[in-house]
Amino acid sequence: MPRPRPPTPKVREAAPLIAQVFARLADGKFHSGEELARDLKVSRSAVWKATGALRELGTTLHAVRNRGYRLAHPAEPLDEKKIRARLEGAVRERMRAIETAWSLASTNSVLLARPNPPAGSGEVLLAEYQSSGRGRRGRRWLAPPGGAICLSLSWTFSEVPPELGALGLVIGVCVLRALKDLKVDGVQLKWPNDLLVRGKKLGGVLIELRAESTGPACVVIGIGLNVALGAELLNEIAATGIAPTDLNNSGLSGTSRNEVVAAVLSACVKGLTEFEREALMPFLADWREADALHGQAVNVTGGQGVSQGVAAGIDMHGALLIETPEGVQRFLSGDVSVRRA
Repeated sequence: MPRPRPPTPKVREAAPLIAQVFARLADGKFHSGEELARDLKVSRSAVWKATGALRELGTTLHAVRNRGYRLAHPAEPLDEKKIRARLEGAVRERMRAIETAWSLASTNSVLLARPNPPAGSGEVLLAEYQSSGRGRRGRRWLAPPGGAICLSLSWTFSEVPPELGALGLVIGVCVLRALKDLKVDGVQLKWPNDLLVRGKKLGGVLIELRAESTGPACVVIGIGLNVALGAELLNEIAATGIAPTDLNNSGLSGTSRNEVVAAVLSACVKGLTEFEREALMPFLADWREADALHGQAVNVTGGQGVSQGVAAGIDMHGALLIETPEGVQRFLSGDVSVRRA
């Protein structure tokens, strides 16, 4: 009889002082340096250095003489127990592990280095901060502590789904459904992996595959959502050519990030089981309704250079369709940008 596999080592370590200060300030109220130092049993100088480190990571933090420090936006720390408690029973049973960490290089990279979870189940890893967070094509993902959700889900299919290349579209629809349940209106999907609100980027999906030609297939699904970035970081991202937004500016200010994570996980687990049975079909209507590119004049940059045309939606396999003077072209990968008049 095979010996049971030992449990996967946890990424959690003793919280560094910067994480402890962040947790104390999470309520958005002022806390004096003296109070923080006393409660955390450190010097006021150590507290001052920790608040400076938070600012360096992109957290907007106010410091007022005789009042102390506070976060610009309340930010409940990510908590695996609170997330698990909000999951539906059937979804909770499929979650082999839910872990949170203060800081990691990349949640996707950590899960990719681990053994596959059993078929039909998943492992979840979240970080308050990623030092090497990335999107598609290695682009950097900026997300300060408390200001975003950086989530990775490792999931094993019993067989390689026939439309596995369309999984990013499926996860986009799942996140869209979760946000609709949370009363976030106007969310759109931009092929292949972006979530937008009013034309501005709210989040994105990154799928990384670890599969054999036959048998089980494990995917690591990275989901990044902007929650409350603050004006300074929004302007910094906009300067790179990407117009960003966050949930705080999309009608969901003050909502617990743990509640958002639970809603996203629930929608994704339901979607993954549905996708394994029925491929892309159950998701097509939602995708097409939320398609941010349909009817737009676009450039598609891929391995064959740049193609121009009018976006005409996606086909049954998730490929982007572009109407060109030479006829309809089909793209399974590439970067899309809208051509401005």
